[in-house]
Amino acid sequence: MATAKTCGFSLSTDAVAVTPPSLAAFIERTDYNRLGNAKHWPPLSSVRFGLRFKVKGVLSSSPWSPPVTPPDVNGNGYGNGISVPSKIRNRTDSEQRDSISLLNERIRREHCKRESQSSRPAMDSEEADMYIQLVKEQQQRGLQKLKGDRRGAASGAFSYKADPYTLRSGDYVVHKKVGIGRFVGVKFDVSKASSEPIEYVFIEYADGMAKLPVKQASRMLYRYNLPNETKKPRTLSKLSDTSAWERRRIKGKVAVQKMVVDLMELYLHRLKQRRPPYPKSPSMADFAAQFPYEPTPDQKQAFMDVERDLTERENPMDRLICGDVGFGKTEVALRAIFCVVSAGKQAMVLAPTIVLAKQHFDVISERFSRYHNIKVGLLSRFQTKSEKETHLQMIKHGDLNIIVGTHSLLGDRVVYSNLGLLVVDEEQRFGVKQKEKIASLKTSVDVLTLSATPIPRTLYLALTGFRDASLISTPPPERVPIRTHLSAYTKDKVISAIRHELDRDGQVFYVLPRIKGLEEVMEFLAQSFSNVGIAIAHGKLRGRVGRADKEAHAYLFYPDKSLLSDQALERLAALEECRDLGKGFQLAERDMAIRGFGNIFGEQQTGDVGNVGIDLFFEMLFQSLSKVDEHRIVSVPYQSVQFNMNLNPHLPSEYINYLENPLETINEAENAAEKDIWNLIQFTENLRRQYGKEPYSMEILLKKLYVRRMAADLGITKIYTSGKMVVMKTNMSKKVFKLMIDSMASEIHRTSLVFEDGLIKAELLLELPREQLLNWIFQCIAELYASLPALIKY
Repeated sequence: MATAKTCGFSLSTDAVAVTPPSLAAFIERTDYNRLGNAKHWPPLSSVRFGLRFKVKGVLSSSPWSPPVTPPDVNGNGYGNGISVPSKIRNRTDSEQRDSISLLNERIRREHCKRESQSSRPAMDSEEADMYIQLVKEQQQRGLQKLKGDRRGAASGAFSYKADPYTLRSGDYVVHKKVGIGRFVGVKFDVSKASSEPIEYVFIEYADGMAKLPVKQASRMLYRYNLPNETKKPRTLSKLSDTSAWERRRIKGKVAVQKMVVDLMELYLHRLKQRRPPYPKSPSMADFAAQFPYEPTPDQKQAFMDVERDLTERENPMDRLICGDVGFGKTEVALRAIFCVVSAGKQAMVLAPTIVLAKQHFDVISERFSRYHNIKVGLLSRFQTKSEKETHLQMIKHGDLNIIVGTHSLLGDRVVYSNLGLLVVDEEQRFGVKQKEKIASLKTSVDVLTLSATPIPRTLYLALTGFRDASLISTPPPERVPIRTHLSAYTKDKVISAIRHELDRDGQVFYVLPRIKGLEEVMEFLAQSFSNVGIAIAHGKLRGRVGRADKEAHAYLFYPDKSLLSDQALERLAALEECRDLGKGFQLAERDMAIRGFGNIFGEQQTGDVGNVGIDLFFEMLFQSLSKVDEHRIVSVPYQSVQFNMNLNPHLPSEYINYLENPLETINEAENAAEKDIWNLIQFTENLRRQYGKEPYSMEILLKKLYVRRMAADLGITKIYTSGKMVVMKTNMSKKVFKLMIDSMASEIHRTSLVFEDGLIKAELLLELPREQLLNWIFQCIAELYASLPALIKY
């Protein structure tokens, strides 16, 4: 008998093979690449082997099949010249869904939901500490600047809690400790402890009615909103059993923590990008002095924010300027353009429509008219082919400093000489492909986004503080808000509204949702106002109305209310409530609650939000962001992990003979595990692809490698057993351990693990054989490993 030992594993040739000699000779002699048809092949059952091998000195039996399978119908093979018919291949795949395969699938599935590993910034611990502190400061600035209206008057703390007096009967609410219920109302009642009546909030649950004092309710209640049209929860919570709600709340908490990690990685990646700061030149002050109006306080702050981004920071700017129409967003963009262009860079101004692009071109041309060395160009579909070609060449050679246009500016034909700044107006009106192109530019150029009602993703990043934002909510002097009137449609109401405007020598825009029907409306208006000039035009919106100092009116008519969906009614209510000047940001926030977050990070968050509702979800998110460093895990070197179970089974001789170089294969496995989990997964899948499912003894080796690799990533330095006790020594904190336990899908492992003084312990019901104990440890470590996406790993 010959025996070799490597990395704690024995290679033995004393196993007994019962392979039929004729079949073995057949396998040896056959070149399967030359077999043209599957009918020449032996049946599947004849190529299976009965193998025996020693584990702890005890003979065990297990079938093992090398991947001896026929070529496809075209005679084509793969790998070692062997291919698999689909019927056989499907059966083989299902047989290989062992615990290692399931773990690989889970890791790969989670990886696909997130950004690719290559895009994550590599950094040392000291650098990570600095960036995490920056993230916390940025998040606090975001909350203070954008959410000041939701600060509690007494505590000053940020809150998404509901005011009981603003709730309507029938609204769904979330009590932080009890769960989801239906708000009934607020009324006086007498408590058991006092004869004096006090105000109580009454909430209906699945199994009864609850009442709680208004003061207590204001600390514990949240509105239950879902990011889609379905406003009703799947079920109400039970007062008699809060465990189901606790599971939902914990699930939402874990989802929140995963989003925090996504935000961290997105923000850290942006912080890692570098470009030299732009110089501060005296000409910038001269350019600013040309602004003919007195800037509002919010405008002044936005000017300072953008100037600081461009002249003091080394990472590219990505700032949202949010403000209502006519509040001065364009002036902020003009000053940023001047700063960049003065330094020899190009600026691109992107608008969703040619009408808006032409307006920007006119404003920019006039403002830069005294700077003869700065050339402004407009690229539009109305230009002739030769005009377009001329502009493209000028852009390419740097002869145009400022380029204005629509999405065509993002096309492959537009090559920039030295692009430094991208200004995006009304990003929400661009398509998916254009938004992806805009996102790709953010790593290399400074980006300024202007919007009155930003899209959910942009708003979301601004709300969480992970995208710089300046909110211009102060109206210019003498600017009055547009009065918005909501009403069911009648001809009399339309005539009355138009006559009111005509009587004060005003202008009226009658807007329809579709071109079809314009002629009919034209006929109706001509009959009703025979002495008034009427014309048909396309493309005018409410946004062009009400920029002067005279109060403007917007009448929004709808058909019978009973025909409208709940979502439509909510939108109408939001429009009516957000009628004051500077309310565009709040309107966008309401819109996000109504129609959802959108595809924020490549996946819908609807299910996670649905567990607890939007308001509680956001509060949990902000709380988690403010404590981001508490959920940080520090990995340890693979070689420092001590794990020795004295489990060294023998590989069967048939498998050894089948491997081209067994010692080299096992060394490759060890090296792959030392690198990272992805290399180990790739090694295992390649091994199985080439040689088929490994025998049980080889599976034990792989599991030991997986345990050490996952332990290293989790900060576990030692795993040992003592009787029925399994102990893992770790550097993780108790809060990290708690999050891991909350993330676990397996109740068996969740309830058996405890954390004491840097040790994770589990007491089993009985002392297991070593193979079963390895399987238990493998499954336990895999469950802990599943929580990694929710942890900061720097």
